[in-house]
Amino acid sequence: MPNPISCRLPCVGVLALQGAFREHKWALERLGVQVFLASTLAALRDCEALVIPGGESTTIGRLLNDFNMMEPLRERIRGGMAVFGTCAGMVLLAREIEGSVQPRLGLMEITVRRNAFGRQVDSFEMDLEIPVLGEEPFPGVFIRAPYAVGVGQGVEILCSVQGKGVLLRQGKLLAAAFHPELTGDLRLHRYFISQVAGWNEACKIG
Repeated sequence: MPNPISCRLPCVGVLALQGAFREHKWALERLGVQVFLASTLAALRDCEALVIPGGESTTIGRLLNDFNMMEPLRERIRGGMAVFGTCAGMVLLAREIEGSVQPRLGLMEITVRRNAFGRQVDSFEMDLEIPVLGEEPFPGVFIRAPYAVGVGQGVEILCSVQGKGVLLRQGKLLAAAFHPELTGDLRLHRYFISQVAGWNEACKIG
């Protein structure tokens, strides 16, 4: 298991409107990161990076609009804030969602298909080969998971299942179709902190 990060890092917010936000908070805390649950516009302003958890993408998108958080969050991301979206978070980051006009941030040049692997009863786990995390397979937990059916310029596919992108990066945006927060493996959260958010330059990571 990776060692905790050994220095004081900027604050990471976990969007806490709906979904598995507590599990992400626990994972980040195990790495020694300063983390808080962000459920208001004021809290979003304090985030130096953000995790958007799995849950119901339509509900999270609607709540972002209802609480007048969507456009300020979009502007923060355009301004360079790193974001890690998992499952529903991946859908919310996508520029296009097949068959849906639901509210979304729309800042990642991907087209996603919701519930692409089936319904709740079709949930599954499988070992994933993710070279940026090392040779050891990563435990992938897929629950009503999306996948990317198309990617645009600047998007890197870090992992595929059945030829479909399930882990993608575009600059400071990272999107996973699966739920790393439901495993004991901290490598993907560590990758987000050190490589995507770019804090490895200022911090010694054990």
